[in-house]
This record gives sequence, C-alpha cells and structure tokens, in this order.
Amino acid sequence: MSEVPVLSVRGLERTYVTGDRSLTVLRGVDLDVYPGEIVGLIGPSGSGKSSLLHAAGLLERPNAGDIAIEGRDCTRMSERARTRVRLGSIGFVYQFHHLLAEFTALDNVALPQMIAGVAQGPARERAGRLLSQLGLADRVEHQPAQMSGGEQQRVAIARALANAPRLLLADEPTGNLDPTTSSEVFASLYQLVRETGVAAVIATHNFELARHMDRVLALKDGHLEPQSVF
Repeated sequence: MSEVPVLSVRGLERTYVTGDRSLTVLRGVDLDVYPGEIVGLIGPSGSGKSSLLHAAGLLERPNAGDIAIEGRDCTRMSERARTRVRLGSIGFVYQFHHLLAEFTALDNVALPQMIAGVAQGPARERAGRLLSQLGLADRVEHQPAQMSGGEQQRVAIARALANAPRLLLADEPTGNLDPTTSSEVFASLYQLVRETGVAAVIATHNFELARHMDRVLALKDGHLEPQSVF
C-alpha cells in the first residue's frame, strides 16, 4: 500500500444552519484512503455520509478541516483550481444515475473526457471499452430510456471512471435498485475498481455489500468509527 493516501481528511466539520437552528453532522472527521483500497461508509440517513463525500469530492466547503487529494492541499484552493482537481482526479457515482437523456450510453461516457480535452475519437474508444468491461457492449448506442435501471447505473459507473480518476466516491450507488440488480451492479463496480486500482469510498445501507469492502467505517454522532460487518 502506498504511503501517500489518495484522499486525506483531517478535522472535518460540517454544520448546516436553517433560520435559528443548526445541525452539526461532522465533528472532526479524519480519514485516509489509499490507492486500490475500497472503504465502505455506513450510517443512518442524516448521519452525514453525503456531507462527507461532498466535502471529500470538493463539491462543498466544510466549516473546518483540511482535505488533500494525492498529497495536494485542496482546502484553500480557488474554485477554479478545485474544479480542475475534480475533473482530473475524482469520479462520482450517485444513487440516481443522472445520465443525459438525449445522449447514447457511449456519448454519456465520452462527454466528460471531451470536456477534459480528449479528442472525440479516443474519448469514444475509451467509452466503448469501459462499457464493454461493464457488460454493456451491445447497449452503447442506446439512450437511457431504452435501458434498465441496472444498465443505466452501469453507464454512470463508466462515466465516473472515464477520466481515469484516482479517487472514486459513490453515494448509495445501488440504493435505487432491487436486491438482485443491486448485487449485480455492485459486482461490476467492485471488479472495475479492483482492475483500475482507484481508491474508492462507497456509502451504502447494504451490509451484505459492505462485507466485500476492505474496511468499513460507521458515522456515529459526527465521528467515524471502525465497523465490523462480518
């Protein structure tokens, strides 16, 4: 295991204020995730799992704490610099796939690469390769509406890995699927993560899926605690 974590979080705090009420969901969270490691994140709804992922993925700024991606301190970066890090180093998978309805599966996966500056030909070639690895070789020209929920989520996984990120953050990636499809999609995600060596943090309510991860952490009262699911 590399000595330098892909993701390093120190003293992360997050409080939401609505009117005269405040809710603190993260209270000094520390987390390191290394290349090739799959970390499961569990906890009840409202415990702060999404808040942690959004902060780690540089989508939100925490109230306090430091975040480093591949050894780069991202805490005090400008929004432009944070956007560059997100585009080049971080992939996201959400509970709902958020695919572009008017584009094919191939185009949904090629587009992030083209935004990052990759030419159309190589972008489409890599998109096709990723979709094939996820068992969608015969669905590349289908639009989301022509695909099942599980297939759409596989496309979303391919899209998240399109720019070869070093960090993958997944927020309940199978939470909107039936149990059988959930297991199939997770198996595809797990295999591709292992093949690419990306560092992954996967939030899930599914203890059966969490059992397959390298380690599992539970968010309790704003703190991360090691959790046994075996």
